[in-house]
Amino acid sequence: MTVMAALCVNLLTVNMFLSVFFLPGDLADCKTRSVVSIFTPWTMEALSGSCLHIPCNFTAKPGDEEFDSTRPTFGVWFKNYVTFAKGQDNAVYNSSGTDNKYPMNITGNLRQKNCSTLFSNLTTSHTDKYFFRVINGPYRATASCDHLQITVKDSPWSPSIHISAGDLKEKQSVSITCSALTPCPHSPPQLTWNLHPDSHSETEENTDGTFTTKLQQTITLSHTHDGYNISCSATYPVNGGRNKTAETQQTLSVSYAPRDTSASISPSGLLSAGIWVNLTCSSRAKPPISNFTWFKNTKDGPKKVHEGHMYSLEMTNMTDIELHYCVATNALGDQTSSWVHLNVSDSFQHTAAVVAVIVVVALVCLALYVWRFKKRHQQTQSQTAAQLPLETPAAGTQEEIHYGDISISSRRPGPSSVSVQDSGQQQDTVYSQVKVNSSTQPADAEELYARVK
Repeated sequence: MTVMAALCVNLLTVNMFLSVFFLPGDLADCKTRSVVSIFTPWTMEALSGSCLHIPCNFTAKPGDEEFDSTRPTFGVWFKNYVTFAKGQDNAVYNSSGTDNKYPMNITGNLRQKNCSTLFSNLTTSHTDKYFFRVINGPYRATASCDHLQITVKDSPWSPSIHISAGDLKEKQSVSITCSALTPCPHSPPQLTWNLHPDSHSETEENTDGTFTTKLQQTITLSHTHDGYNISCSATYPVNGGRNKTAETQQTLSVSYAPRDTSASISPSGLLSAGIWVNLTCSSRAKPPISNFTWFKNTKDGPKKVHEGHMYSLEMTNMTDIELHYCVATNALGDQTSSWVHLNVSDSFQHTAAVVAVIVVVALVCLALYVWRFKKRHQQTQSQTAAQLPLETPAAGTQEEIHYGDISISSRRPGPSSVSVQDSGQQQDTVYSQVKVNSSTQPADAEELYARVK
């Protein structure tokens, strides 16, 4: 009596109980004889050292007996049903919690036909097919047509990155999600990514009863996101504190209108009227630039003068060249360059140098003239003082040759608060020193200085 009373109490308080009696008919054609069907994923994967949540529901068709939800209901999972049918005891879970070969626990309410199960501390040896059997008083049946394939892996799954839009364009708002398979919702993976380091992951239940852990961020795209590499990692906790991590990367491809459009001129050195120059327009865009257009600014407004990234023309004057600019266009928009920039510093320096040389030559000539004039004046004074008649040099007599030492230095003046409004350019200052030596009067050497601006 004591044993029977204890058994009754156990039946009322325990959700599941193992009472396995296989009849020969259980192995017959499942399409005609199976009265129990389970609804669970056909295949599930688990990580070694972690757990596996199995979402499960079943239907019980009337057979020799009828399922009665008011009666105590019990369940059992079998590993490899075919092998068990040959006489081997492969039951992996029983309702009373005793003699369980594997750490499994049916968490669902079997009276409500929920057979959800938590499989704990898995190893690779647990990879196999599993079948479910329900016991409801005299109603006993195995879901022989609906097996569950469990595969246990040593390596974790790489997370997946999903973007809400297919074609990405600048100024577009998109939602980017990093998600990781979560076979064990009691120990979900920790997700981290470089898109937003402080983001917090959340674990959600899917429509089929499985779970997924996600990170999500909404951003507005710009041209700087093109080529940006998103990196997301999932770290799974396992028994023994040995975390397992996997990572996924995805590069963004964002379309954008032209950027950094500029116009340049070649050659950029010495420029003068009559030579041909090439004006080049450059820009970056995605998709690539479909058209480059050149404009010249006139008194009547901008005038289109050429199409193409390069424009060749003959120089008439520098001002005319500087009036040009280009426009780069693609499917998403256009961008205008600044005016063509001329590097005329070399040309200006060359002109200043030529002028300086001419001036120096003129100064040398002037110095020689002054020297000769003074010499003749001195000779005239000497002859007058001596009251000597003025003599004319004999025919064929060479005039005395004199030599002049000339040193020239040039420098550009430093910054000044006074601007040169006419040219808009800095002016060169050339200093020349002219020293004239006479072979007849070495002590009376003349020194002349000139400053040319």
